[in-house]
Amino acid sequence: MKNYKKTNSTIWSGRTSNDQLYLHEKITCVDLENNELPENEQTAFAILGYACEEGVKRNLGRIGTESAPDLIRKMIGSLSNHLDKSVKTIDAGNIYCIENDLEKTQSITSDKVFQLIKNKYFNIILGGGHDLAYAHYNGIRKHLPDTCIGIINLDAHFDLRTVNDKGNSGTPFYQISKENDRFKYLCLGIQEESNNKILFQTAQKLGVEYIKNTDFNIENKNHIATVIDNFINDIDVVYLTIDLDGFSSSFAPGVSAPSPFGFSTDIALFTIEHICNSGKLISTDIVELNPIYDLDNCTARLAARLVYYIMKFISTS
Repeated sequence: MKNYKKTNSTIWSGRTSNDQLYLHEKITCVDLENNELPENEQTAFAILGYACEEGVKRNLGRIGTESAPDLIRKMIGSLSNHLDKSVKTIDAGNIYCIENDLEKTQSITSDKVFQLIKNKYFNIILGGGHDLAYAHYNGIRKHLPDTCIGIINLDAHFDLRTVNDKGNSGTPFYQISKENDRFKYLCLGIQEESNNKILFQTAQKLGVEYIKNTDFNIENKNHIATVIDNFINDIDVVYLTIDLDGFSSSFAPGVSAPSPFGFSTDIALFTIEHICNSGKLISTDIVELNPIYDLDNCTARLAARLVYYIMKFISTS
């Protein structure tokens, strides 16, 4: 089995029309390894799958994220299409973890991220475990080696665990911090119950900014917007990563680490739109969907709606 495969176009399905009324009718599946990437001059999106759960296994999490990218695609396909006809959207395929080799999978992912950004596509990567972040960041870094890249993470967890042997889904931002002189990281939705004292100490030592879940709500949106603006003003580009386990389990039951005290969709959408409107967002991902524990595809549908709104906000900002 290969680490990379073109997506089977039959995954994209739904109602049909003669005028691209549904998103599945707007998607073109391409093979990044056979020169099928269309030239791009205007707003264009690339959906790439990270079908990997090795990092979650290493982090002793509940496995099941490997099948998430294709399920999210199915949920996206049936959504109504309100994007302008000039907006191009491609499916850039899936990356798989073979023989538990997470490091090779991350390296391949970084190369694909670089390829897409170099060709002026806005990436929306579907995970998979949050170990995707290490690969995703390095792909951006490869394209912009001298640029200050700020990371904004919507998440219940810092994912700043130290690397004892090999990286996992709990270590990506620690790994990034150790390999980059300028580490800019803002985490929104942090839960005390889900991060031990050492992780808070690590965050303080590394200069990580964060807002706890108790303050990450729509009533506090003005303060949140100010924190985001101050963070963005100090960087060149933004990499946005959204961990579905940051949402309340009433919205996202199908994750590896569900939480009844997570944040709501209203503050998440407000935050995402605010970041998109900054003009500095370069790439994004959505991680940690676990279909095995989902209820009526509730979490997969949430992920699909997030993809839709990101495309909407980016194409109109």
